[in-house]
Amino acid sequence: MAKIWQKSVTVNELVENFTVGKDREFDLEMAAFDVLGSLAHTQMLESIGLMSAEDLKSVQKELKNIYKDIQDDNFIIQPEVEDVHSQVELLLTQRIGDAGKKIHSGRSRNDQVLVDLKLFFRHQLREVVTETEKLFHLLIELSEKHKDVLLPGYTHLQVAMPSSFGLWFGAYAESLADDLELVLAAYKITNKNPLGSAAGYGSSFPLNRILTTKLLGFDSLNYNVVYAQMGRGKTERIIAQALSAIAATLAKMAMDQAMYLSQNFAFISYPDTLTTGSSIMPHKKNPDVWEIMRGKCNRLQALPTDVAMMTTNLPSGYHRELQLLKELLFPAFTDIKECLHMATFMLQNITVNTDILNDPKYAYLFSVDEVNRMVLKGMPFRDAYKQVGLAIEQGHFNPERQVNHTHEGSIGNLMNAEITATFNKLLGNFDFEKTDQAISQLIS
Repeated sequence: MAKIWQKSVTVNELVENFTVGKDREFDLEMAAFDVLGSLAHTQMLESIGLMSAEDLKSVQKELKNIYKDIQDDNFIIQPEVEDVHSQVELLLTQRIGDAGKKIHSGRSRNDQVLVDLKLFFRHQLREVVTETEKLFHLLIELSEKHKDVLLPGYTHLQVAMPSSFGLWFGAYAESLADDLELVLAAYKITNKNPLGSAAGYGSSFPLNRILTTKLLGFDSLNYNVVYAQMGRGKTERIIAQALSAIAATLAKMAMDQAMYLSQNFAFISYPDTLTTGSSIMPHKKNPDVWEIMRGKCNRLQALPTDVAMMTTNLPSGYHRELQLLKELLFPAFTDIKECLHMATFMLQNITVNTDILNDPKYAYLFSVDEVNRMVLKGMPFRDAYKQVGLAIEQGHFNPERQVNHTHEGSIGNLMNAEITATFNKLLGNFDFEKTDQAISQLIS
């Protein structure tokens, strides 16, 4: 296997296989971003006199050809080649000669991997934001559509007070808005340029790190080269916290969905094509999508701990187990995006029960409202509470089934416009357009 670091000693095959692990699989997912990093790095090398204009022209042209091959799924890492960095450098050298050997000047595999990961994470977080945005707006739409349909609210799984589908859907929308705060923090930590930190201690070449930061559309640098390396693991940990926050929201919603779909609740329903049956019980309509989602999202909530346990006692500098973080983060992005997508798909097909509260078992749902009516007419709260409680005990409680909740965030005042404004303001802070313009210019 060709290695850009190997000299005269061949590594034992058992050691080779154990240490490489699944890295080559994940490298394919980072291939396009590796090329982007090299496009920026070689422009910088030419600007400081470490690459001629002629060499830069041929290198840039062939890197863009490789980038197109990757986009067209025509790129592989050959079996005898160690990783994506080696594959790109090998292709360049085969196609344009010695100029291809110059692209590693001023770089280590450490900062090359770091910039690949940062670009990959930035892209993945953007896709998470896109899926979150779709689900958020659907939840707001459903909240408005069903705002007048009441359903029971529960505490301790006991019937408590009136709620509504407007409140229920809107609650998960606002939860996603808070989750987006964490995604934004993760995006900001991710969107800093580590390129030029080399093996973690900089370079004696007069590198222009500000130029590569601009070329790659990063917001700023990881300024300190030691911290640039220390940031590996920390970045993943913060991303894990953001993904786990969305997962917690989805897991709770999935639990509600599975419970509300059961016959004992029957608050919602779905078309038969979106549920599954039983091998022996012909009446079953199982909420398998929501149950699988609940399981995936519960597992994702362990992600920050998994990352922490892999990195928490490491000193500064690079350590090989950091590559194992890919095995945690890469599938996590796939899972959270899939769960967001499926939640949106399912909710596009939900039907709500508009007659839930006609069941006599929900009569006590209005006990607090009845107490409040008495208080509004001048009765002390404690006396009203005792009077309603006595009526319930004696079995002649017969409340009005009208709700008049008007304060901010209640049944009659959902404040969905304010929740939406908060969400949209957060979206604007990602500034995806700046990144798009930089990358578009880099590959043009």
